[in-house]
Amino acid sequence: MTSQNAITIRPALVKDAKLVLQFIKGLAEYEKLSDEVVATEANIRESLFGPNANAEAFFAYHGTDAVGCAIFCQHYSTYSGRSSLYLEDIFVLPDWRSHGIGRELMAYGSGLAQERGYPRMEWSVLDWNEPAIGFYENLGAERVEGWYTYRLSGEALKGLYTRD
Repeated sequence: MTSQNAITIRPALVKDAKLVLQFIKGLAEYEKLSDEVVATEANIRESLFGPNANAEAFFAYHGTDAVGCAIFCQHYSTYSGRSSLYLEDIFVLPDWRSHGIGRELMAYGSGLAQERGYPRMEWSVLDWNEPAIGFYENLGAERVEGWYTYRLSGEALKGLYTRD
């Protein structure tokens, strides 16, 4: 746990699956992508705390109130031959923005990356999200030029591989 300016960062616990999902839905609403959220509390419990957990969530607390959440997972780079920390989501409640909550969560992630020997922390941001872009660049993050993110899902995912 880390504490600064009355903010405490702590890992999510199994009992927090519902709260993690609330933050995910809050982010989706902000990003105008609410219709894409199909996660359930059961999905969250399995992916964060199940036997094959592949992500971890952390909350920023002010007193007893969760005011921010970050979700990280491991990412591997063949070019470096090493893993890095990938920030899947970060969301701070609207009333708590510009109070250093996001910075605290990013600093916590930076600490995780360093403790684990990862050479970097990466994430994606929507191209229209100027407040987030400015926030990240003020932290010293650099935009990775020349790359696009692609996704294969739904019928395209199903149709690519067929068994005979």
